[in-house]
Amino acid sequence: MTFNRALAFIAVATFVLFATAERSLAGDDWKPVDPSHLAMKTPVVEKDADAEVIFWEIYVDDAGTDLVFNNYIRIKVFTDRGKDSQSTIELPYRGNRRLVDIAGRTIKPDGTIVELKKDQIFDRTVVKAGGFKIKVKSFAMPGVEPGAIIEYRWKEIRPDSMANYIRLYFQRDIPVQSVRYHLKPVRAEIGFSSLGMSTRMFNGNPAPFVKDKDGFFTTSLSNIPAFHEEPHMPPEDQVKTWMLVFYSADRNQAPEFYWPKVSKRVYEVGKTAFKTNDDVKRAAASAVGDAATPEQKVERLFDFCRTKIKNVDDDASGVTDAVKSKLKNESPADTLKHGMGTGVDIGRLFGALAIAAGFDARLAVLGDRSDMFFDPHFCDDYFLTRAEVAIKFGEQWRFFDPSSPYLPFGMLRWEEEGVQALIADPKQGTFVPTPLSTPDKTVEKRTASLTLAEDGTLEGDINIEYTGHLGFLKKEQNSDDSPAQREQNLSDMVKKRLSTAEVTNVKIENVNDPVKPFTYSFHVRVPGYAQKTGKRLFLQPGFFERGIDVLFSGSTRKHAMYFHFPWSEEDEVTIKLPSGFELDNADAPQPFHANNVAGYDVKIMVANKNEALIYKRKFVFQALFFPVESYAGVKKLFDVLHENDNHTITLKQTVTASK
Repeated sequence: MTFNRALAFIAVATFVLFATAERSLAGDDWKPVDPSHLAMKTPVVEKDADAEVIFWEIYVDDAGTDLVFNNYIRIKVFTDRGKDSQSTIELPYRGNRRLVDIAGRTIKPDGTIVELKKDQIFDRTVVKAGGFKIKVKSFAMPGVEPGAIIEYRWKEIRPDSMANYIRLYFQRDIPVQSVRYHLKPVRAEIGFSSLGMSTRMFNGNPAPFVKDKDGFFTTSLSNIPAFHEEPHMPPEDQVKTWMLVFYSADRNQAPEFYWPKVSKRVYEVGKTAFKTNDDVKRAAASAVGDAATPEQKVERLFDFCRTKIKNVDDDASGVTDAVKSKLKNESPADTLKHGMGTGVDIGRLFGALAIAAGFDARLAVLGDRSDMFFDPHFCDDYFLTRAEVAIKFGEQWRFFDPSSPYLPFGMLRWEEEGVQALIADPKQGTFVPTPLSTPDKTVEKRTASLTLAEDGTLEGDINIEYTGHLGFLKKEQNSDDSPAQREQNLSDMVKKRLSTAEVTNVKIENVNDPVKPFTYSFHVRVPGYAQKTGKRLFLQPGFFERGIDVLFSGSTRKHAMYFHFPWSEEDEVTIKLPSGFELDNADAPQPFHANNVAGYDVKIMVANKNEALIYKRKFVFQALFFPVESYAGVKKLFDVLHENDNHTITLKQTVTASK
C-alpha cells in the first residue's frame, strides 16, 4: 500500500515555514533578448544539439496557503529537428494542481515577435509508456523556425501545500545553459525543535547558495547535458540532476543513531494502527478456523481481508464517491464493522487480525524503487514512502500487502521487492531485505492453434495468461476501462506488431479476480504471415515474437540497465501445414544459458505424419540491475534472443500438392 504521511501509519510531526522572494513573472514584461543569442548559430553545451535552453528560472512562493512555482524558460532553436521537437509544448500536472498564467512568444531571427494566443492552449490527457496517464496543458508555439528563440512561462499552483520535501529539477530533454532557483527559508520554532533548511543533491554539483542583502538564497547550475530516456534504465530521478529541499531536526546524525529513533516512532504508531478488540479477535478465530500451520493461518487472514472487506481505493469496488466521503474508519474494528475501507484501513485490519491470532506482526516501512533506490546512509525517512505488514515466522520476517487486490499471497508489488524494509521495534530498528519473487511467479503463458494456408495466411485461436507481476499490471491497466476499450487495446497491441492482423471473438477474463490469471482469448487471421517464393513458404514459427523490435538498438549507452522483476515466458504454437507442403528445413535455434541471468530453449517438432508443426519456447530472466559497463554483454544476449525468436523455417511444395 502507498504510505501517505497524512493518512497512513506514520504521522511525521514536521511542519515547515518556507517562503521565497515575492517576485512575479506575471504580466506582459519579458526579459530583454540579447542580440548575441539571436545571432547564435551553434549550441554551447552539446555541439550536436538541435535546440538548447538559454536560461530556465524558477521562483518558489510559499507565502500563502498554496505553494506556487513560477517558471520562465527561453530556448534557442538551431535545426528543423529542433523546430519539430520544441514547437509543441506539454506541461504536465496531476491531482488538484493547476497550471495558470501561461504565456509564450517566438522571436524570429529578424527580431519579429509572434505571441501565443490564449485560445491555442488546451487541456488533454497523454498516455505514457506502460499505460500511465497524465494531464497536460498543451500548446503549439507560433512561427517557430531554425534560428528563432522561443520563450514561455507558467505558474503551477499546489493547493494547501508547503515547500517541504520539494524536488528542484535542473535537467531537461535538451541541453541547458543555465538553471537558477530563488529560495528564502524561514527558521521555525516548532515546540522544542528548531528546524532549518537542508538540501540533498543528486547527480550534480550546483553553485553554493548565495544570500543577498534581502535574505534571499539563490543556487544555479550551468552547462547541463540533455536527459534522454533509454530502454530499461533506472528510475528517472535515480539518474537525473535534481535537488531535494527539506527541513529536519535530525540533521547530521549517523545512521546507527537515526534509524532506531525512526523505528521506535513507527512502532508506537503501529501499536495504535494494529489495535485489537473482542470483535477483531472473534473475526481472527473464525477466519483461521481449522488451519494447522502458521502459513495456512496467515493465508486465511489474508484471504479474509481480500474477500470480506471492500477496498474503496480499487476502481472496481463499486463504492460510490458519496459513500467514500462518509467512510471514517478510526480503528481496525471500524473497518471490520463497515466491511470496507481504504488500502491503509485494510492493512491495519490485517495486522490486527494477525496479532489477534497470536502472531508477532509489525509495521514495516520501505522504499519505492520505481522512484529511487533507498540509501540508509541518507538519514531522513523521506524515501521510506511505503508501508506493509511484517509477520515473524520463526526467526524470519515475511511481508504482506492485503490492500493490493491483484497480488498473489506472499508477493509485494514489484516496487517493494528487493528493497530494505525497516521493521518497527521499540528498541533497535532492523533493516531486512524484502524477497525478490522468482521467475516462476510471474509468467506469460501463450498458446496458439493455427492453420497455415497455401498463400501464406495464418489463422487460428490464441490464448494468453499473465500471472504474478505481469497479471497485476494487466489487471491494473484494464480495471477502469470499458469492455469495448479493453478489446480495442488488445486489437491495437496485436496490430502493432502484425499490421495485417484481423482480431475477432475476443474474450478478456479475470480482470478483477484477485487469484486467477488475467487471460486474453481471441481468433486471429494474418494475411501474408508466411512469405511464398516459387514452391516454397518461409515461415516464422515464433508467432508471439514476430514483429517485436530488438530490445537494445544503440551501440553505446549512458545509463545502467534495470529490469523491474524476474519473469518467464512459455509459448506453445501448433501450426497445421497446408496440404501438399512438407518441411524442407526445420532446424531449431540453439538454446543458451547465461549463468544466473537468463535461460532460453526452443524445440520444433512435427506431428500427425508431418501435417502439423509444434513450436515450444521458454525464456527465463531473473536479474534486475546491470552497470553500464555490462551493456555490450547484455545487448548481445538480447540480440541473440531476437535473432532466435525470428528464426525461419522452410516448407516446400511436393509434387502431390493439390491444385
